Amino acid sequence: MKLHLNTSQGQNTITGHGDGTIAVNGKPINHPAIVRPAAPVLPWLVADMAALSMADFAPLMALKPELVVFGSGKVFHFPEVSIMAAFAAAKIGFEVMDTPAACRTYNVLVSEGRNVVAALLV
Repeated sequence: MKLHLNTSQGQNTITGHGDGTIAVNGKPINHPAIVRPAAPVLPWLVADMAALSMADFAPLMALKPELVVFGSGKVFHFPEVSIMAAFAAAKIGFEVMDTPAACRTYNVLVSEGRNVVAALLV
């Protein structure tokens, strides 16, 4: 599914998503990923929602974003409460949604110039 015209020149935007894949600037990605506006897309070495721990989110916290948009896959799932509490303690916003919604939200925040990171399960 095409999301919308890429209007954030020089920024990573999510240009599509589907079963088991997302596309960043038109390039398909078939694995969990960390997407930032002006940095290379990183593989996110997580197996699935059930296996997530705080250690999986530590690299995101190290980036010191204003906000993390977490896409939990096809279906909306909250991670452990302790994970969300750690982000709150670090004063980093943490929004949870299904991956398609996270892709759309990330793009809106990038277009606003926000310091956002998307952590996406595909």
